[in-house]
Amino acid sequence: MILAEAPRFTHESVLLSEVLDLLITERQGLYLDATLGLGGHAQAVLKRLAPTGKVLGIDADPEALSAARLRLQGEGDRFHAILSNFRDLSSVLEREQFYPLAGAMFDLGVSSLQLDKPERGFSFRFEGPLDMRLGPNSKLTAETIVNRWPSEQIALILKEYGEERDADKIARAIVSRREKKLFSTTTDLATLVESLVPRAGNHPATRTFQALRIAVNQELDVLPKGLESALSFLKPGGRLCVITFHSLEDRIVKNAYTSFVAQGQCNWVGGNADRGLVLPTTEETQRNPRARSAKLRVIEKYQGGPHS
Repeated sequence: MILAEAPRFTHESVLLSEVLDLLITERQGLYLDATLGLGGHAQAVLKRLAPTGKVLGIDADPEALSAARLRLQGEGDRFHAILSNFRDLSSVLEREQFYPLAGAMFDLGVSSLQLDKPERGFSFRFEGPLDMRLGPNSKLTAETIVNRWPSEQIALILKEYGEERDADKIARAIVSRREKKLFSTTTDLATLVESLVPRAGNHPATRTFQALRIAVNQELDVLPKGLESALSFLKPGGRLCVITFHSLEDRIVKNAYTSFVAQGQCNWVGGNADRGLVLPTTEETQRNPRARSAKLRVIEKYQGGPHS
């Protein structure tokens, strides 16, 4: 099968000015970008820092990591990028001796590099394999889930990770269809879901694809550990910024932050009365539609820890 050609992708870092204003408190400090992506936030942070300020970037996607390294190759030893997942954040920071941190950020969105490349299988907009892995070494793919998992398990992830109201109906239809012919492409699955779910705003397959991506990469399972690790390596006055793109991520971040505050480790920074919530401006959402669902939450550490 010849894959459809994707349009040339562009990527604009979401909530960039807000992140820079809220994250950077020390221009000579060490900053962590735990979800490096194409390096947009990291590049902007480096421009804002003094010559002695440094950024360490981590990403599980080797293709994104290569793009970021190329983009920031002129920064010399001010920038270093590592292939890893933020579930291993503590060991990476220990090994690199990159602490105490003046700030850390997580941008939990999927990048244009991933969404707009058919062969990655993240999007229902292009025909491609049902892959959805952020890192190529992971054994689990979306194709494995839809072709092998029982109906009850598929329905469960569609409910929990996609908040899909028609989860049971979709899961049953997937199992019924695969008995005749296995699923192999993104458009194959999207067409089935579209025939079952009424269109109301977003494409009917949006929630299904979100759920599969989260399940394949265990995104929500590793997020709490990543946040705890980042906070433990912050110095007093250091800040933790997290950008989320759907309610499940935001709920985990808000709950984790609330727990940190209750334990006397930090306080909320910026935003409105809703737990430091910062939203993109109308101008940004009009310019960059992918920013519409973005939410930024920030906390500041005011109590020393083992790495302070």
